[in-house]
Amino acid sequence: MTKDSLLLLVDGSSYLYRAFHALPPLTNKKGMPTGAVYGVLRMVRKLIEEEQPEYVAVIFDAKGKTFRHDIYKEYKANRPPMPDDLRVQVEPLYELIRALGIPLLSIDNVEADDVIGTLANLATKKNQRVLISTGDKDMAQLVTEKVTLINTMTDARMDIAGVNEKFGVAPQQIIDYLALTGDKVDNIPGVPGVGPKTAVKWLNQYKSMLGVIKNAEEVKGKIGEKLRAATDQLPLSYELATIKCDVDLDFSYDELKLSKRNNALLRKLYQQLDFKTWLDELGDESNDMTSDLSSTNSSKANYELITTKKALRAWVKKCRQAKLFAFDTETDNLDYMQANLVGMSFSVRPGEAAYLPIAHDYEGAPKQLNLEDVLSEIENLLNDDMVAKLGHNLKYDRSVLARHQIVLNGIKHDSMLESYVVNSTASRHDLDTLSEVYLGHKNIKFEDVAGKGAKQITFNHVTLEAALDYAAEDADMSLQLHQHFWPQLEKLKNQKALYENIEIPMISVLSRLECNGVLIDSKLLKKQGKELEKKVTRLEKKAHEIIGEEFNLDSPKQLQKILFEQLQLPVIRKTPKGQPSTAEDVLQELAHDYEFPQMILDYRSLKKLKNTYVDKLPKQINQHTGRIHTSYHQAVTSTGRLSSTDPNLQNIPIRTEEGRRIRQAFIAGQENVLLAADYSQIELRIMAHLSKDQRLLEAFEHGEDVHTATAAEVFAIAKDQVSKDQRRAAKAINFGLIYGMSAFGLGKQLGVSRGEAQSYIDLYFDRYPGVKTYMDDTRELAHEQGYVETIFGRRLYLPEINSRNAQRRQYAERTAINAPMQGSAADIIKRAMISIDAWIADSNLPLTMIMQVHDELVFELNQKVIEIAKESISRLMVAAADLSVPLVVDANTGLNWDEA
Repeated sequence: MTKDSLLLLVDGSSYLYRAFHALPPLTNKKGMPTGAVYGVLRMVRKLIEEEQPEYVAVIFDAKGKTFRHDIYKEYKANRPPMPDDLRVQVEPLYELIRALGIPLLSIDNVEADDVIGTLANLATKKNQRVLISTGDKDMAQLVTEKVTLINTMTDARMDIAGVNEKFGVAPQQIIDYLALTGDKVDNIPGVPGVGPKTAVKWLNQYKSMLGVIKNAEEVKGKIGEKLRAATDQLPLSYELATIKCDVDLDFSYDELKLSKRNNALLRKLYQQLDFKTWLDELGDESNDMTSDLSSTNSSKANYELITTKKALRAWVKKCRQAKLFAFDTETDNLDYMQANLVGMSFSVRPGEAAYLPIAHDYEGAPKQLNLEDVLSEIENLLNDDMVAKLGHNLKYDRSVLARHQIVLNGIKHDSMLESYVVNSTASRHDLDTLSEVYLGHKNIKFEDVAGKGAKQITFNHVTLEAALDYAAEDADMSLQLHQHFWPQLEKLKNQKALYENIEIPMISVLSRLECNGVLIDSKLLKKQGKELEKKVTRLEKKAHEIIGEEFNLDSPKQLQKILFEQLQLPVIRKTPKGQPSTAEDVLQELAHDYEFPQMILDYRSLKKLKNTYVDKLPKQINQHTGRIHTSYHQAVTSTGRLSSTDPNLQNIPIRTEEGRRIRQAFIAGQENVLLAADYSQIELRIMAHLSKDQRLLEAFEHGEDVHTATAAEVFAIAKDQVSKDQRRAAKAINFGLIYGMSAFGLGKQLGVSRGEAQSYIDLYFDRYPGVKTYMDDTRELAHEQGYVETIFGRRLYLPEINSRNAQRRQYAERTAINAPMQGSAADIIKRAMISIDAWIADSNLPLTMIMQVHDELVFELNQKVIEIAKESISRLMVAAADLSVPLVVDANTGLNWDEA
């Protein structure tokens, strides 16, 4: 043992629960939950590789009551039992930790905290440094000059100063602090009503809990009364909160060293749990000799700063000679329509990358190549369609370059989209998350080089030294992620085709669409804003009159009082804190029977429209183009549908008068019109195609109104006898079943009893047996293989499909039925956009594609080309998929979006 060597103690119990709740619910192919195992293991491996400790232990709570239960029977009485989905992960996690050669401790009748406290105390006496990895605030009492805490979920370290900063008291006062505030999770009593602020105030004044007790008479008001009433039990709270640092441990200190890992066992466990990346790390079975985890270090990257034409030419040559090179831009703004180019990075092989600074203009910044010189050397490389390029979210880079009159061609791969197509639900698809999850590499964060909050600088003010590592790493990691994902895609024939034929071409299509932008009538919106303000005020006034007093309609607390105390409305659901919920779905349910909740819903709807669109849209007009430019996201929704932000075009309501009026503010330029082309009932048509139900196929084949046809079938009447209400009910059934709606949900929507709604569903399935068979088969297949696919092979994994939790399992089953339809509709409109984009480029007509919203495409065009545009766009949209039933497109024009 060397003086000042490191003992790493990992609070396994703390991280087990945190990983379970923080990470997406991963499962293996058999449906067994694996997320908590993966999360804890990833953290432990990474921590050991980074800290290189001489001694290490992962500590878990064990079974049995502890001394705390003996002195207080209610200790931890409020804790719910471990969820079944977590319980089944405990043993595999223990096995893996031991197979990695990491000492694991779990001592019966002793809490993990006390084992950690005892080991920290022992190491301190041996003059060793101790690092405790935990998310538990109680551990702050163990911090000394030798003992530090690290929370690997947040990367925060806490020494003596850190404890003072976070809690407002010194480490030696933490037990006093915990005794006063109590702990709801562990059921430690404390002083009722005393929170952190009061506890800190008292401890700063009286130094300790005993000091507070001695001076209890000085504390005034109700809080003083509560303190005096609790003084007898405070010593008990103090004892419960104290970590025991003298537990008898039946092992020698030297047993806390890493031992050789068991590669054969690791291979078996990784295979069982489907941890492919770690399995690949082990290599061939011939490598199944034991090895030491602490010795696995990644090789140092080789990054170069390009500041001369000679160096730039050398890198251009490297990029041209490479089969594929990774490319990334650095800018001074996240908005692609305002971002100025600050630099570019390139990578041609893992660990080798370069950064080309162009516009770093901080004081004392070294001389850099200017944009003109750079473009003379590099523009042909970026333009060249035959030179394959790779990036991460290359749509942003393409749009930024377009703003600088540079066309980025030859987009071959995008690591963000590779991750998304391989598994849309596995994790987030940003570069930092993917690098950590799949490469075990922690990227430099933007905040690390640019600072945080109000003091954050833009990238042009970042030093070249810091910019080099940050920017070159982005290109390097993008290339490494491609090398991780591409072999997986190559094995998945359908997914590979979807990626190459839909997602990659969509990058350029969406970039052009975004840069085109749409005109907004800000004067009309201003007028609408004033009208909405009047409506909101009128509703507010009416609500006050009904209740007989003024109150804040935006306050859930005040609303709870009005609805459930004053009006005595039934409580539909409670919040996690036990208060009656005033959420939108609750108010909608109440609105079926009561007028006042509907008024609140109307108020919220109008206010949201005003704040989100009417007031905000004029502020989003770009000063250079005079248009608004939304951002479309390809890798957000699990089903393949596009989402949009700044502004979110997908959420502008079409069924309300106010929503349609907002659409009136989306206008065409001079001598132009807007053309809106919308797929008619596309998801129902996909259902007919997938289910092959004869009656449904015939209804679409003969061009019938499918809702009227369904009503005639369900209510056993002639089609010409179907009433508006019956058609409405049939429409609710048609769409409700696609979205997996229950009889309860359908009954609520139609305003009928659950039994009546169930009879409608039974009649529907009786008349459309193919739909029932399709749903049952899809559900069964999802349980068997853990995923479903769209017509074009887009795969949606369902990690909860075999969950023991009935609610989660049923939600996954509903998703399994709906996802193939919603995902297929998304794929179809993307295919249509790619075809139309190519036709626009070839036709050279005065026409641009400006928006995509759900199943609708919007174009701006000169009035002279209306007929040819209508015909060609409709034809290309219909041709985007070859289904068993015809696709139908409604295309109309107008001077604004609502008219169109």
